[in-house]
Amino acid sequence: MEGMFSPHDVTIERTPTGALPVVKPLLGWRVLVPRGGKWGDGVAAQLRNLGAEPVIAPLINFAASDEPERLAHELEALQSGAYGWLVVTSATTVDVLVGYGVRPPATTRIAAVGETTAHALHLAGYSVDFVPSDHSARGLVREWPGTVDHGPVLVPQSEIAEPTLVSGLRDRGLDARFVSAYRTIGVPAPDSVVTDVAEGRIRGLVVSSGSVARQIAEQFAPLPEGTVVVCIGPRTAFDARAAGLTVHRIAEERSTTALVRALAEHAMNPDDSAPPVIP
Repeated sequence: MEGMFSPHDVTIERTPTGALPVVKPLLGWRVLVPRGGKWGDGVAAQLRNLGAEPVIAPLINFAASDEPERLAHELEALQSGAYGWLVVTSATTVDVLVGYGVRPPATTRIAAVGETTAHALHLAGYSVDFVPSDHSARGLVREWPGTVDHGPVLVPQSEIAEPTLVSGLRDRGLDARFVSAYRTIGVPAPDSVVTDVAEGRIRGLVVSSGSVARQIAEQFAPLPEGTVVVCIGPRTAFDARAAGLTVHRIAEERSTTALVRALAEHAMNPDDSAPPVIP
């Protein structure tokens, strides 16, 4: 099959000085990057650093909320200080906040599910009061630092977001309120990408969310034997398996660095249950 090679084939190059070896564990791999924008560009750059050829083909996009009046109302309440906490689960939600010009008062604390989201908040000028060590909805609920006395919690998410976060906070006695901040919609991949996946010319697929996993299953399944699927965390891996995909590796952290590292680890030793870490 074209483009196939032993996953143990690792090229070692020399730096311009010839002093230090540079390991390229993904040399010869073409890898599908299923999102565009800054996220896609960042993942593509990391893949190139490890020798891969990234193929950026966004499989999802984001559209305006299906309940704009309610969203506007909740964001106005947030800005007026009606909420004790704001929980942000994605950089897309940050874009929504910026688009509406929302600036919560200092009395409102902000929680981010992961470091990537926290970084997006900081770049947009928001302070972040809490990031769980376990970068997941379950981790945030488990490590939640707030109390009922802090007031209601606003959780703006995609309209198809799992209820894990809101229901988990409610189970702790908090007044957690979900509002649809945006819609996640599928985007057809170019015919050339569909053909390359089907014929094995794209060796790796990095999966960043359940939405992406479902689009991969819908647009590319069945995947050729030898196509490697790597997911950004346990929840995404669960969604990928539910969509019928075989998951070969799960990134230990919900970050792009961990996602790319997991693919590199699999390339170096697909059978190792305790793979080495690529610094």
